[in-house]
Amino acid sequence: MIDFRKLAEPGTLEETLLEKIDLKRLPRHIAVIMDGNGRWAKSRNLPRVEGHRAGIASVKEVVETAARLELRVITLYAFSVENWKRPRYEVATLMMLLKEYLRKELATLMENNIRFVPIGRIEGLDPSVQRELRYAQEQTASNTGLLFQIALNYGGRAEIVDTVNRVMALLREREMADAVIDEQFFSDHLYTANIDDPDLLIRTSGELRVSNFLLWQIAYAEIHVNKVLWPDFRRRHLFEAIIDFQARDRRYGAVDESDAGMFIEADGNRA
Repeated sequence: MIDFRKLAEPGTLEETLLEKIDLKRLPRHIAVIMDGNGRWAKSRNLPRVEGHRAGIASVKEVVETAARLELRVITLYAFSVENWKRPRYEVATLMMLLKEYLRKELATLMENNIRFVPIGRIEGLDPSVQRELRYAQEQTASNTGLLFQIALNYGGRAEIVDTVNRVMALLREREMADAVIDEQFFSDHLYTANIDDPDLLIRTSGELRVSNFLLWQIAYAEIHVNKVLWPDFRRRHLFEAIIDFQARDRRYGAVDESDAGMFIEADGNRA
């Protein structure tokens, strides 16, 4: 049962927005490209790393809100395979903040029944980071609420390449060289195997690109772009994205039944 008191204070904008949401049609999986930390810091004449530090508060609020809405899955894009090109100090700070978040918020994850899973080339991260990720994953493994996936050392193309190699190794092992690979079989070997594809992709900071994120999985995701920089993204912005999502007409390549008659009538006229 969703506890509205934990989602919005009476008389607030959040309450007004929450009342507009159809809780029976929530997206099953929300993916978020958290963008704008550097610009947030620059606009305040602060080092870039301070933007990343400020962004932690947004992660905390968005994940907790998703859990309280009883969403199934949320995936946050935290560090891409391309981000290694950034200054060494910035990368080190990002990893330190990640470890700090996991240590401080593990109790909150447990309290909210959140299961934590990292996705990406995790083996390429520093061993100390891997230990923290593994510990958080193990501690929350029995939780049955929101699945919180964090994409680290992640790239959509890298995931597809890794999946191809995984599938090829499996086929060689089982001596199935003549096997036919379909979409479902391929999906079953992605980092996100057995997880619903995102219904909604949110991008902050106003940029209009998907940045190599979940390229296979977002094939039919609705995209919501918000100009707010990630450190300023809060619960109300998540509510706005869900309201926008629920206003979309999702046909997955088909046509609405009310429109189908137009084509039948046109064919009849030609006869």
